Amino acid sequence: MGDAAGLRQFMIAWAEMARGANQPSIQPVWNREILMARDPPYITCNHREYEQILSPNTYIKEEDTTIVVHQSFFFTPAHIAVIRCLIEPDEEVRMMCIVNARSRFSANPSLFVGYYGNCIAFSAAVTTAKELCGNQLGYAVELIRKAKTQVTEEYMHSLADFMVIKERCLFTTGRTCIVSDWTRANFSEVNFGWGETIYGGVVKGGIGSYLGGTYIVPHKNAKGEEGLILPICLPPEDMKRFAKELDDMLGNQNYPTMSGPSFILSTL
Repeated sequence: MGDAAGLRQFMIAWAEMARGANQPSIQPVWNREILMARDPPYITCNHREYEQILSPNTYIKEEDTTIVVHQSFFFTPAHIAVIRCLIEPDEEVRMMCIVNARSRFSANPSLFVGYYGNCIAFSAAVTTAKELCGNQLGYAVELIRKAKTQVTEEYMHSLADFMVIKERCLFTTGRTCIVSDWTRANFSEVNFGWGETIYGGVVKGGIGSYLGGTYIVPHKNAKGEEGLILPICLPPEDMKRFAKELDDMLGNQNYPTMSGPSFILSTL
């Protein structure tokens, strides 16, 4: 089990050895005991990312998730400025950011040098649609900043204890947008010695069993324009409708790429 930071470290080590090194420049370490639950476990923080809420009937039905289409959409800054989301004003909505917590362990952050494992938290910024749409961009930015800032060393210990007490429950998915920001992962800098990297990122949308999650991956399109790739998964007919609506919204300037109903399960 690993996260983006661990995967990048693994890829760099792999690339170094592909170029002829006898061993990676940064030796792998175990150190997973740092993130183990306490004995006895006790929860000290509010983990709103795991609140159990009722899901509206507009969600993908369970039987629909067996056949989904993966499609990636490319957005320039101009595209992002156009897009707006309209939902019921009093609906509670969540933006969940996947936070790399390695630097939050103040005692000895160097313990994570060489650590290939998982050290992330799903931190939730919670508000209503009315508040989100009725305020300036700074309101949303501050909510997300606070959500990310609350991920401390104690928060991670509390989260580990929470997982033991609640038996590893799934994070909240109702009215939730889950995004993992890979814009600073720098996978494009991984050098196998075979030429310039064309793409470095995930191959499909979805986060674990939740198909509603996505990633922000930096990419340069065929025109040489710098932008972002957002891979998503939807049932086939929903994907067609979504792609058409998005294309109409952006003035037929979006150039999606699509794979068929069966997609690769690996994110390497």
